[in-house]
Amino acid sequence: MTRTLPEVARELDTTWLVVAAVLVMFMQAGFACLEIGFSRGKNAGTVVAKILLNFSVASLVWWMVGFGLAFGGGLALFGDSGFFLSVGHHISAGSPIAGTFDAADSGFVLFQLVFCAVSLAIVWGTTLERIRFIAYPIYATVFAGLIYPLVAHWIFGGGWLDQLGAGMQDFAGSTVVHLTGATGGLAALLLLGPRRGKYGPGRQPRAIPGHSMPIFGLGVLILWLGWFGFNAGSTIGTGGSRFAEIALVTNLAAAAGVVGASITITAISGRLDIGMVGNGAIGALVAITAPCGFVELWAAPIIGVVAGALVVVSVLAIDRVLDDPVGALSAHGVAGVWGTLACGLFAAPRIVDAPGVPGDAGLVYSGSFEQLGVQAVGVLSAFTLVFVLSYLTFAAIKATVGLRVTEVEEREGLDIVEHGMYGYPEQFMGGGELGDGVGALLGEAGQAPASAR
Repeated sequence: MTRTLPEVARELDTTWLVVAAVLVMFMQAGFACLEIGFSRGKNAGTVVAKILLNFSVASLVWWMVGFGLAFGGGLALFGDSGFFLSVGHHISAGSPIAGTFDAADSGFVLFQLVFCAVSLAIVWGTTLERIRFIAYPIYATVFAGLIYPLVAHWIFGGGWLDQLGAGMQDFAGSTVVHLTGATGGLAALLLLGPRRGKYGPGRQPRAIPGHSMPIFGLGVLILWLGWFGFNAGSTIGTGGSRFAEIALVTNLAAAAGVVGASITITAISGRLDIGMVGNGAIGALVAITAPCGFVELWAAPIIGVVAGALVVVSVLAIDRVLDDPVGALSAHGVAGVWGTLACGLFAAPRIVDAPGVPGDAGLVYSGSFEQLGVQAVGVLSAFTLVFVLSYLTFAAIKATVGLRVTEVEEREGLDIVEHGMYGYPEQFMGGGELGDGVGALLGEAGQAPASAR
């Protein structure tokens, strides 16, 4: 059978989209390594179960409800079609895939799913080492079925922020993905409180070091790699080879973020803190996520270096009042706000004047604050929606099944309490016996379960 040129082009676009989706899905491994590295050894194993369950719940809920609300039509607040997707279903006008849903459209659904899953993964960085495991699937259901889809629809799916002014600019999700995840994490953190022992007399913060900086570093590099799918894949195709330029913009910003964070933390503390260097890369990647499809190459290092410096200052400031073990509020929240606003500063006429590109040129080129104002409205609107819905969800969890483990359970570690086994059993089970506290928790007079022996 002879294929037409448009058919071949669509097949190529679909191939790139699925490859990009796979890269973004691999970011789950990056989040796992990052959180494991920043956790103490007694809480390392639970991260694995959490990552797997959250991704699985999000996948199913996204197919059932989330995609339809996010991309099922062009209504101002939410989509109205695309629920329980199947080939042949009708997708309402205004959707990026409006019309009859076919096999190739599955690539778009998969790509948007892994975005939702990344945003969900960000939430939990603030909650390490003291949250009950039951909170994960409950919140994941609400997040993938309601919270994230609403924000995604407003900005990505033709909703009211996409229609505000000339359109809000958020190419790959500094607000939709990263600020949304960080805001959910903030709501959880306010209800959880700090880890025991985090603050001393006079509310002075104490360092609680993670058990493995090499694993953390591996996580950063995996995330950096995945970001090429995240940002460049958001072209949704290969036309004009724009994805290559966006990949380069992304890398320039990330590199500058490492430099910016390194200089800033060394100037403040006199030492090159490993965690800060890694978070400098993450913060810069988050910041460039919104403007990567709207700015020239020269702007990327500026956005990145500012993000790297902001993350360091923000982590140190937030640590005085909130216990955020991985710096998610800074690397994804503060950097996400900066990146979204950076569109209003640096969006280039060469790019935004092209057909189908939302928004106007930034302040640097146009001298106008209009696009910057649209970006600010988008940030405030998304933050408010996500915070209110997340806080209500976590408050309901706290009032019913419980949000935080007990003091004894927190001391013994979530691995043994929630899963009956350790991530690193040889470190905690001298001679195959557990401590009295763990034995009491297991109700076995200190005897380890078969799976832990």
